Amino acid sequence: MQYKPNEDRYEKMEYRRCGNSGLKLPAISLGLWHNFGHIDVFENARSILRLAFDQGITHFDLANNYGPPAGSAEENFGKIFKDDFAPYRDELIISTKAGWGMWPGPYGDWGSKKYLVASLDQSLKRMGLEYVDIFYHHRPDPETPLEETMATLDLMVRQGKCLYVGISSYQPTEAANAIAILKQMGTPCLIHQPKYSMFERWVEDGLLDVLENNGVGCIPFSPLAQGLLTNKYLKGIPEGSRAASHRGNGAIDEEHVSEVKINKVRQLNMLAEERGQNLAQMALAWILKDKRVTSVLIGVSRPEQVLDSIRCLDNYSFTSEELRKIDSILK
Repeated sequence: MQYKPNEDRYEKMEYRRCGNSGLKLPAISLGLWHNFGHIDVFENARSILRLAFDQGITHFDLANNYGPPAGSAEENFGKIFKDDFAPYRDELIISTKAGWGMWPGPYGDWGSKKYLVASLDQSLKRMGLEYVDIFYHHRPDPETPLEETMATLDLMVRQGKCLYVGISSYQPTEAANAIAILKQMGTPCLIHQPKYSMFERWVEDGLLDVLENNGVGCIPFSPLAQGLLTNKYLKGIPEGSRAASHRGNGAIDEEHVSEVKINKVRQLNMLAEERGQNLAQMALAWILKDKRVTSVLIGVSRPEQVLDSIRCLDNYSFTSEELRKIDSILK
């Protein structure tokens, strides 16, 4: 049956301007890091994407190596896009990235012009797209000159293979340098995608200031610490969780789920309940409280988790007492 999106989809979502650009992103974006590869159930992936768009989530975030196996998330997305979303291409923001190992040999990793050009061409073929909206360099390359990597992002825009460019996992000084080079070339850096959650707060030590001062958006990934900031781990590591599944590809490891962390999660959960939220909703709200954050990336394994996550938008303001409590729990 032909997919027809919900006519009221844009009434359900909040959209935030991305830095100083003309682009707005949904406050909640959908990441395809896990649960969209060939090892996953295809129809479940389709149901998640459909429901997300029905709720006004217009931004789908991928990377060349998402799966597993690497490339399979883009392939599956391409099939779903062709069947369901092609008529709505101009309502979607589709992003992909390159920077992690993708194929063997010296040209399938990091940040050379050779790798980035080839990777984006491959991504476009896998997804059946003429262009992506945002193309990211996925992580800094300590050996390739930053000028080469940024010049390649600039080239991709000029060739029409992407509309905007971004960077991911760059430290504050690296980000400032990359932003300056791109500005000089006339292709501004649209957005930075850092890892940011209650358990990982490095972006507060300068990066958010760099982005704000340069008019660059911010879209954190892993806001729930790979599921740790949900009610899933309140009683320890459950069967079937990411920590127990050994999926690889960045999934959480059991050794990162310590009793100390689980105790903090339980305390945070009590505070969330006092706010009328579940823990995941509070963790997302806590990131979105900062005006410098454009959007937050969620990863879900079931359609209903999309609906649950969006409810964080019902309340993302915190009292100073609540923030003080959170800080004292996390210490």
